[in-house]
Amino acid sequence: MNGRVSHRLRCLITAGPTREHLDPVRFLSNGSSGRMGYALAEAAAARGWRVDLVSGPVALPPPRGVNVHPVVSAGQMFEMCEPLFVQCDLFFAVAAVADYRPKSVSPEKPGKSGRPRRLVLVPTIDILKTLAARKQPGQIVVGFAAETHDLEARARRKLEEKKLDWIVANDVSRPGLGMNADDNAVLLLGRGGDRLAYGPAPKSAVAGFILGKVAPASETRGNSSL
Repeated sequence: MNGRVSHRLRCLITAGPTREHLDPVRFLSNGSSGRMGYALAEAAAARGWRVDLVSGPVALPPPRGVNVHPVVSAGQMFEMCEPLFVQCDLFFAVAAVADYRPKSVSPEKPGKSGRPRRLVLVPTIDILKTLAARKQPGQIVVGFAAETHDLEARARRKLEEKKLDWIVANDVSRPGLGMNADDNAVLLLGRGGDRLAYGPAPKSAVAGFILGKVAPASETRGNSSL
């Protein structure tokens, strides 16, 4: 018997910041609110996709119809994403992952000494680059680049070095846009030479724009003849 089997696209999204603890109280982090990743998750769920959202610490309600996996550190985010990536059709690496973590973590909060303190940092795992290197035929990997200068040049370098299909670049030095803001303006660059600008606009609208550009070739993937 011949027929068509509908396959709900499976989408993996990372969002928010990570925290790299120095001790039980203090940590290294950044100002990411998670709004862009959450907007993408909500828009993807509205399309009927199955969405796994791996989220760092944020103050946002979980999007309706989305499987939310809370994590704290870059290491925890990678451990959560690794098995989910194998199952996904699209991967959006939106999270502002800390590039470094303390080499050692104190089990207790040190007292204030008044003297300078030396902090040794070591690189965290590059989640996007590591998973993109494992990409299977048909999978689409979308990176995000939050930059303060040389936006397009730096984004193109990441697109090539990390072997991505698309990268979404935004200038976080622009007032009222990007990190911890309601609106965003993005430059979407594709491996095939696409160059598309969008915004300023609410992050919900930006999410719809991104999905509309990266999804068309993949929305029929997974439909197979029996």
